[in-house]
Amino acid sequence: MGNRKPDVSVTDGDIIDNEEFGYSKIELFHPGDTKKLAHHYREILSILGEDVTREGLLKTPVRIGNAMQFLTHGYSLNPTEILNSAKFREDYKQMVLVKDIELYSMCEHHMIPFYGKAHVGYIPNRHITGLSKIARVVDAFSRRLQVQERLTTQIRDCIQEALDPLGVAVVIEAHHMCMQMRGIQKQNSVTTTSAFTGAFLNQSQTREEFIHLISAKLY
Repeated sequence: MGNRKPDVSVTDGDIIDNEEFGYSKIELFHPGDTKKLAHHYREILSILGEDVTREGLLKTPVRIGNAMQFLTHGYSLNPTEILNSAKFREDYKQMVLVKDIELYSMCEHHMIPFYGKAHVGYIPNRHITGLSKIARVVDAFSRRLQVQERLTTQIRDCIQEALDPLGVAVVIEAHHMCMQMRGIQKQNSVTTTSAFTGAFLNQSQTREEFIHLISAKLY
């Protein structure tokens, strides 16, 4: 393995050693997909007017191919299975809230990133799930080509269907690079979306408690 060079596509879980800099890393990219993606990105760079044979761009198509697989790896994840992998019976019927979950996604209209935070709450009905699984569900859906509106409802619906809670609340606040670095170029705009079910939808007091908690600084 020591003869392998960094930034090349390898099979899942292979370790790449970089003897010059003295570190190892694990690459999780599919070699066939990397090869296909690199071919097309090489052509794209050429169309844009670049010299794909110059030193700085020689490995760029492969790097982009690997990066795109990572940025869209949510397609290979099953969010429902993630929740069910840590699903427990528990007689708890108060709000469970995981807030400030970092998310990174790509707008499906321009394939330019948007990023921000998700706040997810639910009221259990006989079942709870591991707290990290909530964050993993956010990641599974966000690491796909998305629009923020659909991302919000997908997270809500997945938790509702998997856990059958008394209610689910999801709020996402995000910055969209397609609004910041192109188009209207408004640097400080923030897009907020929300989606509710059950008690959060039907009981204003419960919804207001959720909004208060995600807005408050408790520490």
